[in-house]
Amino acid sequence: MLPEPPPVAPTPAPAPSQPAPTAPSTAPAPAPVVDQAGFDGWKQGFLARHGGTRRAEYERELSGLSPDPSVIRLDRNQPEFSRPAGAYVQNAVTPVRIAQGRARTERVPWDVVQRFGVPSEILVSIWAQESAFGAVQGDYDVVRSLATLAYDGRRRDWAEDQLKNALDIIVDGKRSRGGLKGSWAGAMGQTQFMPDNYLRLGIDQSGDGTVDIWNSDADALASAANLLAQAGWKRGQSWGYEVKLPAGFDYSEAEGDKHPWRYWAAKGVTLAGGGAPNAAEAGEEAAILLPQGARGPAFLALPNHYAIRRYNNSVSYALAIGLTADGIQGKPGLTAAWPSDAPLSREQRIGAQRALTALGYDTQGVDGVIGANTRAALRRWQMASGRLADGYLTADLADELIRRAG
Repeated sequence: MLPEPPPVAPTPAPAPSQPAPTAPSTAPAPAPVVDQAGFDGWKQGFLARHGGTRRAEYERELSGLSPDPSVIRLDRNQPEFSRPAGAYVQNAVTPVRIAQGRARTERVPWDVVQRFGVPSEILVSIWAQESAFGAVQGDYDVVRSLATLAYDGRRRDWAEDQLKNALDIIVDGKRSRGGLKGSWAGAMGQTQFMPDNYLRLGIDQSGDGTVDIWNSDADALASAANLLAQAGWKRGQSWGYEVKLPAGFDYSEAEGDKHPWRYWAAKGVTLAGGGAPNAAEAGEEAAILLPQGARGPAFLALPNHYAIRRYNNSVSYALAIGLTADGIQGKPGLTAAWPSDAPLSREQRIGAQRALTALGYDTQGVDGVIGANTRAALRRWQMASGRLADGYLTADLADELIRRAG
């Protein structure tokens, strides 16, 4: 949903009985000090750029607002991009969560599944991961959070667009300012919709004339299904499969060009659980993913994996949703173990991006988010250095890159 798109934010930790959306495993940095005068200057610029005929209404809602330092800190330490994939996935995909999800599949209206083609297991998995089935929706002021992110500048264009949409929700009477609560990144309701998607894709499944993703399970789940359908969800197909790679596999092909199953099968790739994709899946273009490098599990990512990433553009997040849904369906767990790698500090992530760029392997930005662009740059450096090119940044490798770049 965000640019590379940045991710929808995880909500605060749920009650102990519910496995929590992951939190950064490193100690949080002190909240940044923000400048109120600079914030007020940004606010006037925002009103000039986006206010138009609604400038007075927007100015009213922004009156007296101050930036939230905790939002900036949290934006720089998102667990989907800072923790090893295995730590994130294992925290999310647990027997308790799978059992709770299985018990709630009947809460997904059958006509929603029929209309959008998204299985109830996927929708329940998103519901679990985003808000612990509605229990933890976040209590941040959405307007303040988005204004803070826009002022901070890392994602200014995106945040200003989301802020404008949030203000339109209030001005148009779709939700009161007091009721517009959500995560630190402005994601709202039981399925954590950003304001633009609420306006474009929200569904009034209950038929009461209001899209209430905060209090109506049906509205929240139908809206999530609509988002995935609009993102290209393929009916009757899985999100992907765990695979086994043959000895001598060219790891530089991972997270690269997509190919139909016959291509990967000819390379010696097999499904970890045996068998083969169904006929429709076999005809799709699919990629091999190595979320924790050559030492971790490997996956065949089908189009539905990428539809999930339109919800949150993180490989770890999409795997957590897919594997939770598999568990709800009664499918066996992974055959390969996740390595126990140390998490990356923000300094290591930023330092590695700067080092790669300085060495001639542009990461397309230095923001501390280890996304596809950074992994591609790392893979190019690994190939040029004669190393196994799996595109996986470990703490030791980050330190080496920083040393090499001086």
